Order: sequence, then structure tokens, then C-alpha cells
Amino acid sequence: MNNWWYSFYFLILGVIAFFTGEIITFIMLGFILLSLNNINNTLKKIYKVNQQDKLDSGD
Repeated sequence: MNNWWYSFYFLILGVIAFFTGEIITFIMLGFILLSLNNINNTLKKIYKVNQQDKLDSGD
């Protein structure tokens, strides 16, 4: 999924949070989602490096 979809979902959740009065929950959810996205990207980079090392070593 690309960043456009993340922005779209974030906007929809923000509108819902505004009308229901759950602004703090929305902010905390945003922090959690950003953290999980960063962890996912880091793990993908580590996986790619490990795969490249396997190919270079000939295993």
C-alpha cells in the first residue's frame, strides 16, 4: 500500500474522531501507526540486505 492510501485512511479516521470527540485517541493511534510503519520498513530493509548477502556468498 502506498502513502496516498495511508493519508486517506488517516483523514477518514480524523473526521470520525472529531465528530465523536476522540481526538486524543486519534493522535495516539497515529503515533502507533507511524511507529509500526517505521518498524515494518526497517525489517524490510534488513531482509533485503540478508537476501543480498546470501546471494553474494553463494549459499
